[in-house]
Amino acid sequence: MWMLSDRLRVLYLHGFASGPTSRKATFFAAKLRALGFPVDIPDLAEDNFRNLTLTGQLRVIERLANNEPVILIGSSMGGYLASLYAAEHPEVDRLILLAPAFAFHELWVSKMSDPELTRWRQNGSVDVFHYGAGREMPLGYGMLKDASQYEPFPAFTQPALIFHGEADTSVPVQYSVNFINLHPNANLVRLPSGHELTDVLDRIWQDSQAFLLAGRFEIEC
Repeated sequence: MWMLSDRLRVLYLHGFASGPTSRKATFFAAKLRALGFPVDIPDLAEDNFRNLTLTGQLRVIERLANNEPVILIGSSMGGYLASLYAAEHPEVDRLILLAPAFAFHELWVSKMSDPELTRWRQNGSVDVFHYGAGREMPLGYGMLKDASQYEPFPAFTQPALIFHGEADTSVPVQYSVNFINLHPNANLVRLPSGHELTDVLDRIWQDSQAFLLAGRFEIEC
């Protein structure tokens, strides 16, 4: 059984083009704080979305975690960042990943045509819809270039609980299936939902709470 220290700090890592006030972030923060967990939800873009990179966001996480034992909860890109960070920081206690965007670079490339990628590189930026701001915002090509250097499926060894929607069209559930097939430290819960998972938050919290408080997770049959 994995033991959990009392009141470990939780870092919630939001998804791409999102922010600290997203629905999932505020949902988890309220639930966790009610159980006595200190929670930090950083703005991973640090109000500089145009120059967003994975490397820059990992620096934000490293600065906030301060090489201390923490629990990481990450949504989509935040889940991928949590995996990357945990793979290099064994002091991370455990992870909860919501539709983690494994193979982040591959996902981006697969969703854009060659002409679109060429225009992005030549123009230096591309407009994307930022859900946190509620409008389109420019994103620099440095994001894609920087992402190419990172391992698609980070080999962290900490216990992890992954939630993924069967109808996810942004990050196919097969990505998480591929991950757990190679990493026995992770359990996958497949849910009747899409990428956002906002319609199954109560079920996610039920399983997450058991995982955090009991120090172990058993899939209900």
